[in-house]
Amino acid sequence: MSGEEFEEFIAKIFCKMGYIANVTQYSHDFGVDIIAEKDGRKIGIQAKCYANPVSNSAIQEIVAGIKYYDCQKGLVITNNIFTKAAIELAQANSIQLWDRKKLEEKISETFS
Repeated sequence: MSGEEFEEFIAKIFCKMGYIANVTQYSHDFGVDIIAEKDGRKIGIQAKCYANPVSNSAIQEIVAGIKYYDCQKGLVITNNIFTKAAIELAQANSIQLWDRKKLEEKISETFS
C-alpha cells in the first residue's frame, strides 16, 4: 500500500466512525494528511505507512500542522510502531498515537 493509499484508507475509517474526513494535498500538507471533523471539533491526522518505526519527526510535523489547520487534537497513525523518542514527544504535546495494534483494533471495530 502506498502512502497515499494509506491516507485514503485512514480517511475511510474516520468516515465510518461518523467523521467528515478529508485528505489534504499530497505535498506541502504542513504536517497534516487528513482532517477529520465531528461535532465542530477537528482532528489533524498524520498517516505513516512505514517499513520502519516512526520517529519523533512525525510528532514534530503534526504539532506544527494542527496549529496551522486550527485543529483541537492531533493524531499520528502508523502500520508500524513508534520509537521511544516519538512516544515521549507525543506525550509531552498531547498527541495521540495509533500503532499497528491500535489500528488493527480500530479496523475490527469499524468494519465488523
